Amino acid sequence: MDKRKPERSVVWEAFPSWAQFSWLYLMSALAAIRAALFHRFGLGGWEMWVIGAGILLACAAVLRHWVHYELTREQITVRNGYTGRVIQSILLRDIREVTIRQGFVAQFFGIGTLVIPSRTSDRTLSLRGVCDPEAVKIRIQALA
Repeated sequence: MDKRKPERSVVWEAFPSWAQFSWLYLMSALAAIRAALFHRFGLGGWEMWVIGAGILLACAAVLRHWVHYELTREQITVRNGYTGRVIQSILLRDIREVTIRQGFVAQFFGIGTLVIPSRTSDRTLSLRGVCDPEAVKIRIQALA
């Protein structure tokens, strides 16, 4: 007998967009510029600024894969990207509405946060840093 788990029919899945962490890129760029200025003018400690810039870029890569979004025909699931453990989920039949929140910077980068409140409880699922949030919203509403 085959005791494997049945395949989930994944309709859409994604990690948060790289643009979600633009603030880390900005801080990394500022540290790199400071390192370049220190080096240019012969001041000590520029190496630490370069290391700091690298650490900030590594943090962005780690944080991006921290969360994984998954939409199946039955539910939306937020998982830990490293362990696969379910952080939060909501059944599609329990979705009250899907709204998009976008600030100016997020709108510039074409990303947004999908806010999905539950119909049966006061839980709210937030999918942050989603690329093309309008298309994902339409996909969720079509399945719900």
